[in-house]
Amino acid sequence: MSVAGAPAADERLAPTTLLRRLLVRPEFAAVIGAVVVYAFFWWQAGSLFASKVGAANWLDPASTLGIGAVAVALLMIGGEFDLSAGVMTGSAGLLTGMLTTELGWNIWPAIAAALAFALVVGFFNGLAVVKTGLPSFIVTLGTLLALQGANLGVTKLVTGTVQVRGIAHAGGYDSAHALFASTVKVLGTPFQVSILWWLAVTVLASWVLLRTRVGNWIFSVGGAAPAARSVGVPVARTKIGLFMTTAAAAWLVGITAAVRFTSVQAGAGFGQEFEFIIAAVIGGCLLSGGYGTAVGAAVGALIYGMTKQGIVYAQWDNDWFKLFLGAMLLFATLANNLVRKWAEEARK
Repeated sequence: MSVAGAPAADERLAPTTLLRRLLVRPEFAAVIGAVVVYAFFWWQAGSLFASKVGAANWLDPASTLGIGAVAVALLMIGGEFDLSAGVMTGSAGLLTGMLTTELGWNIWPAIAAALAFALVVGFFNGLAVVKTGLPSFIVTLGTLLALQGANLGVTKLVTGTVQVRGIAHAGGYDSAHALFASTVKVLGTPFQVSILWWLAVTVLASWVLLRTRVGNWIFSVGGAAPAARSVGVPVARTKIGLFMTTAAAAWLVGITAAVRFTSVQAGAGFGQEFEFIIAAVIGGCLLSGGYGTAVGAAVGALIYGMTKQGIVYAQWDNDWFKLFLGAMLLFATLANNLVRKWAEEARK
């Protein structure tokens, strides 16, 4: 029996437990997966995997993958794909290498020219998708093939081989190496500076998604572009900007590799676009768009790095890596769909 005069309870204000709030987070399944993968390879590979040296080794591949995966996650949340991102990493490195080694440019103008090239390609991808209405899968597949052919053809034409070498001799290389390829010692163990780039990109992307009007636009165009357009969201500008962001992230990954290894193969980056997408999906992004987080994509890249190095430390055949990656992708897709359903029910 209710007390006379007491206000009636609002059923919409039913208490929500902390566990339920965590379960509906896009990145929650990825975080649990990361903990499980870490524990599994600690058990299989011993203390070396969990040591500072071990952590430096599996954070290294995770960092460069994570930079690209976070940008691809933003694009996927916006409802699009970019299959050219992997090859673009090679294009950025090759262009920088040829400008420095063949034309004698200082490395910094060469890096800037590579960034401009990447942004132009990203702008073209976005404009083509927006203006033609073709699926981004098809548009960027064409760009992938064009870049792959150009990378090989131009490299052979200019250098006579399929490789650009000698970047370390370019003017300004030392400062570029310090920014893109140096190491930072933590408790006496060197960690690649690319890890700091990865963290910075993740923080910036998270801030844009969760704290800015642009983040609202990204979720809106990925969830329902016609509805977003009807309420004044600049759909075309948002999509083009996302493609340019993905291209810029690919440029950063490519420059990091080129400066670090001082040479670039013409086939560099091919296939890496799928790794970016896999990391984003493992991190909670839906293929249908409108759902996901930058942190989740970063965690997906972390899982990738731990698995890749964990198999080495466990002394398994490296062929098992693809099996693990495929299994994690399937598990993540199923988990993401389940989490989305819980999230939709929680909002009702």
